[in-house]
Amino acid sequence: MTDPRPVEPVRIGIVSISDRASTGVYADQGVPALQDWLSRALINPLHFEPRLIPDERETIARTLRELVDDARCDLVLTTGGTGPAPRDVTPEATLDVADREMPGFGEQMRQISLHFVPTAILSRQVAVIRGRSLIINLPGQPKAIAETLGGHPAAKGIFAAVPYCIDLIGGPYLETRDEVCAAFRPKSAQRPARQG
Repeated sequence: MTDPRPVEPVRIGIVSISDRASTGVYADQGVPALQDWLSRALINPLHFEPRLIPDERETIARTLRELVDDARCDLVLTTGGTGPAPRDVTPEATLDVADREMPGFGEQMRQISLHFVPTAILSRQVAVIRGRSLIINLPGQPKAIAETLGGHPAAKGIFAAVPYCIDLIGGPYLETRDEVCAAFRPKSAQRPARQG
Protein backbone atom coordinates (compact mmCIF):
# COMPACT_ATOMS: atom_id res chain seq x y z
CA MET A 1 0.00 0.00 0.00
CA THR A 2 1.32 3.40 -0.94
CA ASP A 3 0.59 6.81 0.56
CA PRO A 4 -1.61 8.85 -1.84
CA ARG A 5 -1.12 12.10 0.07
CA PRO A 6 1.31 14.70 -1.27
CA VAL A 7 4.60 15.17 0.55
CA GLU A 8 4.20 18.11 2.93
CA PRO A 9 6.49 21.12 2.48
CA VAL A 10 8.74 22.03 5.41
CA ARG A 11 10.15 25.40 6.45
CA ILE A 12 13.54 25.15 8.13
CA GLY A 13 15.45 27.97 9.76
CA ILE A 14 19.23 27.65 9.69
CA VAL A 15 21.19 30.02 11.91
CA SER A 16 24.98 30.12 11.76
CA ILE A 17 26.31 31.99 14.78
CA SER A 18 29.84 33.36 14.46
CA ASP A 19 31.37 36.76 15.13
CA ARG A 20 34.09 36.26 12.52
CA ALA A 21 31.99 34.68 9.74
CA SER A 22 29.25 37.28 10.18
CA THR A 23 31.78 40.09 9.64
CA GLY A 24 33.43 38.43 6.63
CA VAL A 25 36.69 37.36 8.28
CA TYR A 26 36.11 33.90 6.80
CA ALA A 27 33.39 32.17 4.80
CA ASP A 28 30.56 30.61 6.76
CA GLN A 29 30.46 26.82 6.51
CA GLY A 30 27.51 26.12 8.81
CA VAL A 31 24.62 27.16 6.56
CA PRO A 32 25.91 25.29 3.46
CA ALA A 33 26.67 22.15 5.52
CA LEU A 34 23.19 22.09 7.04
CA GLN A 35 21.41 22.77 3.76
CA ASP A 36 23.39 20.00 2.07
CA TRP A 37 22.70 17.41 4.78
CA LEU A 38 19.00 18.26 5.09
CA SER A 39 18.52 18.23 1.30
CA ARG A 40 19.97 14.73 1.17
CA ALA A 41 18.09 13.46 4.24
CA LEU A 42 14.56 14.76 3.60
CA ILE A 43 12.14 13.89 0.82
CA ASN A 44 9.85 16.84 1.64
CA PRO A 45 9.99 20.03 -0.42
CA LEU A 46 12.23 22.30 1.66
CA HIS A 47 12.16 26.05 2.13
CA PHE A 48 15.26 27.27 3.96
CA GLU A 49 15.43 30.49 5.96
CA PRO A 50 19.21 30.99 6.40
CA ARG A 51 20.71 33.54 8.80
CA LEU A 52 24.34 34.43 9.59
CA ILE A 53 24.63 36.42 12.81
CA PRO A 54 27.21 37.33 15.49
CA ASP A 55 27.49 35.78 18.97
CA GLU A 56 25.13 38.26 20.63
CA ARG A 57 22.54 36.83 23.01
CA GLU A 58 19.74 39.26 22.16
CA THR A 59 20.44 39.03 18.41
CA ILE A 60 20.28 35.23 18.57
CA ALA A 61 17.05 35.27 20.61
CA ARG A 62 15.46 37.85 18.29
CA THR A 63 16.43 35.78 15.22
CA LEU A 64 14.96 32.59 16.71
CA ARG A 65 11.70 34.39 17.57
CA GLU A 66 11.49 35.81 14.05
CA LEU A 67 12.09 32.42 12.41
CA VAL A 68 9.41 30.72 14.53
CA ASP A 69 6.81 33.45 15.01
CA ASP A 70 7.05 35.35 11.71
CA ALA A 71 8.68 33.00 9.16
CA ARG A 72 6.71 30.04 10.59
CA CYS A 73 9.61 27.59 10.50
CA ASP A 74 8.74 24.06 11.62
CA LEU A 75 12.35 23.33 12.57
CA VAL A 76 15.20 25.71 13.43
CA LEU A 77 18.80 24.50 13.59
CA THR A 78 21.60 26.64 14.95
CA THR A 79 25.30 26.01 14.56
CA GLY A 80 28.06 27.54 16.66
CA GLY A 81 28.36 29.32 19.98
CA THR A 82 27.76 26.38 22.33
CA GLY A 83 31.13 26.08 24.09
CA PRO A 84 32.33 27.53 27.41
CA ALA A 85 33.98 30.68 26.00
CA PRO A 86 32.53 34.01 27.19
CA ARG A 87 31.12 34.80 23.72
CA ASP A 88 29.39 31.39 23.43
CA VAL A 89 25.81 32.35 24.34
CA THR A 90 23.70 30.31 21.91
CA PRO A 91 22.25 28.00 24.62
CA GLU A 92 21.26 30.94 26.83
CA ALA A 93 19.58 32.72 23.89
CA THR A 94 17.79 29.53 22.91
CA LEU A 95 16.46 29.03 26.44
CA ASP A 96 15.34 32.68 26.43
CA VAL A 97 12.78 31.87 23.70
CA ALA A 98 11.73 28.41 24.92
CA ASP A 99 8.28 27.24 25.93
CA ARG A 100 9.72 23.84 26.89
CA GLU A 101 13.17 22.25 26.98
CA MET A 102 13.99 18.92 25.27
CA PRO A 103 17.10 17.76 27.18
CA GLY A 104 17.45 14.41 25.44
CA PHE A 105 18.75 16.04 22.27
CA GLY A 106 21.67 17.74 24.05
CA GLU A 107 22.47 14.58 25.99
CA GLN A 108 22.62 12.47 22.83
CA MET A 109 24.65 15.04 20.88
CA ARG A 110 27.34 14.97 23.57
CA GLN A 111 27.31 11.14 23.59
CA ILE A 112 27.81 11.06 19.82
CA SER A 113 30.62 13.61 19.88
CA LEU A 114 32.43 11.80 22.71
CA HIS A 115 33.13 8.98 20.25
CA PHE A 116 35.31 11.44 18.33
CA VAL A 117 36.70 14.02 20.79
CA PRO A 118 37.05 14.12 24.60
CA THR A 119 36.20 17.83 24.55
CA ALA A 120 32.58 16.97 23.67
CA ILE A 121 31.81 17.31 27.37
CA LEU A 122 32.46 21.05 27.00
CA SER A 123 29.49 21.45 24.66
CA ARG A 124 26.36 23.06 26.10
CA GLN A 125 23.94 22.39 23.23
CA VAL A 126 20.24 22.50 24.07
CA ALA A 127 16.98 21.87 22.22
CA VAL A 128 13.66 23.53 22.92
CA ILE A 129 10.11 23.83 21.70
CA ARG A 130 8.66 27.23 20.93
CA GLY A 131 5.04 27.09 19.82
CA ARG A 132 4.86 24.39 17.17
CA SER A 133 8.55 24.55 16.29
CA LEU A 134 11.57 22.56 17.39
CA ILE A 135 14.84 24.50 17.87
CA ILE A 136 18.11 22.55 18.18
CA ASN A 137 21.66 23.83 18.79
CA LEU A 138 24.23 21.90 16.73
CA PRO A 139 28.05 21.91 16.73
CA GLY A 140 29.92 24.45 14.64
CA GLN A 141 32.02 22.21 12.35
CA PRO A 142 30.46 20.64 9.21
CA LYS A 143 31.89 17.18 10.02
CA ALA A 144 30.48 17.33 13.57
CA ILE A 145 27.11 18.54 12.23
CA ALA A 146 26.83 15.47 9.96
CA GLU A 147 27.93 13.09 12.73
CA THR A 148 25.48 14.59 15.21
CA LEU A 149 22.52 14.53 12.85
CA GLY A 150 23.17 11.21 11.14
CA GLY A 151 25.13 9.30 13.77
CA HIS A 152 27.63 6.51 13.25
CA PRO A 153 27.81 2.79 14.11
CA ALA A 154 28.41 3.38 17.83
CA ALA A 155 25.75 6.06 18.41
CA LYS A 156 22.42 6.98 16.83
CA GLY A 157 22.14 10.43 15.31
CA ILE A 158 19.60 12.82 16.74
CA PHE A 159 17.72 13.47 13.49
CA ALA A 160 16.05 10.04 13.63
CA ALA A 161 13.88 11.43 16.45
CA VAL A 162 13.16 14.84 14.89
CA PRO A 163 10.27 13.87 12.56
CA TYR A 164 8.24 12.24 15.32
CA CYS A 165 8.91 15.15 17.67
CA ILE A 166 7.57 17.52 15.01
CA ASP A 167 4.52 15.25 14.57
CA LEU A 168 3.81 15.50 18.30
CA ILE A 169 3.96 19.30 18.37
CA GLY A 170 1.65 19.68 15.38
CA GLY A 171 4.08 20.19 12.51
CA PRO A 172 4.28 18.62 9.03
CA TYR A 173 5.06 14.95 8.44
CA LEU A 174 8.80 14.80 7.70
CA GLU A 175 9.84 11.95 5.42
CA THR A 176 13.48 10.86 5.32
CA ARG A 177 15.68 8.91 2.96
CA ASP A 178 16.67 5.83 4.95
CA GLU A 179 20.16 5.67 3.44
CA VAL A 180 20.94 9.07 5.00
CA CYS A 181 18.86 8.93 8.18
CA ALA A 182 15.97 6.58 8.93
CA ALA A 183 13.28 8.37 10.92
CA PHE A 184 11.85 6.43 13.84
CA ARG A 185 8.15 6.54 14.65
CA PRO A 186 6.01 4.10 16.60
CA LYS A 187 3.88 1.96 14.28
CA SER A 188 0.75 3.87 15.23
CA ALA A 189 2.30 7.12 13.94
CA GLN A 190 3.64 5.77 10.62
CA ARG A 191 2.02 6.52 7.28
CA PRO A 192 2.01 3.98 4.45
CA ALA A 193 5.24 3.65 2.52
CA ARG A 194 5.74 5.98 -0.44
CA GLN A 195 6.79 4.48 -3.77
CA GLY A 196 9.81 5.86 -5.61
